[in-house]
Amino acid sequence: MVKIRLKRMGAKKRPFYRLVVADSRSPRDGRFIEEVGTYDPIANPAKVSIDADRVRDWMRKGAQPSDIARKLLEQQGVLQRAPRPHAAGATAVAEPEAPASPAAVEPVEATGPAATEEEA
Repeated sequence: MVKIRLKRMGAKKRPFYRLVVADSRSPRDGRFIEEVGTYDPIANPAKVSIDADRVRDWMRKGAQPSDIARKLLEQQGVLQRAPRPHAAGATAVAEPEAPASPAAVEPVEATGPAATEEEA
């Protein structure tokens, strides 16, 4: 499978990334097929440069972006933002029904020996 992912470059504590198209079996900083952009997180604001046409071409061929690459591509307008799923730990919990007030409860007719004593 072909992935669009970041390749780390730069010095220690001074990262610089290249957005590359690579085989998913290749190491992170190893062999790649094509460089399609750069990302400099140290600059303020961060600098992102992406060849949108090449990215779209690779995605038509079946390349899948990594999570961070997808985020960068969405920020640059190359991809449309996908609707976010619910948080991993959160589940939809139905709210419990409010207890009915005593006045709203209809009286139930009592049957049995206790009911006959009260009537007498």
